[in-house]
Amino acid sequence: MSNPFDYTNSITQTKKNLIRDSENPELAEKQYNAFLTKRGLSYFPDTIMYANDMNMLPDLAGLLQYEYLLNSVRKNKRYSKWAKASKDEIVMQLAEYYGCSVQKAKDISTVLTTEQVDLILQKLQKGGNTK
Repeated sequence: MSNPFDYTNSITQTKKNLIRDSENPELAEKQYNAFLTKRGLSYFPDTIMYANDMNMLPDLAGLLQYEYLLNSVRKNKRYSKWAKASKDEIVMQLAEYYGCSVQKAKDISTVLTTEQVDLILQKLQKGGNTK
């Protein structure tokens, strides 16, 4: 059993074909996640065009996409952190106050004035024992 990062590492570093060399190639091909692999390759200037080539052929079988990337990308160690959405504390508190999703809270935050937001934040303030 391989995780999505194993496929990206085999493309960029080890150059070992994880699908064809596995005990069960059909299962290994089903475990291959093309989206995550292409996303991992899109962080680097020298591999982004290969990932884009595969984005233009979404109906291509996973094995063919994997082998194209495996044989096209030059072997090199590449490290990057995955981009994650930042959590805006005010938006999170608005979502708690209104009991809605984060996306709807973002929409609400564009309509509210700073005074209204401050009032809501004061109402949500959880105080402790003040001695």
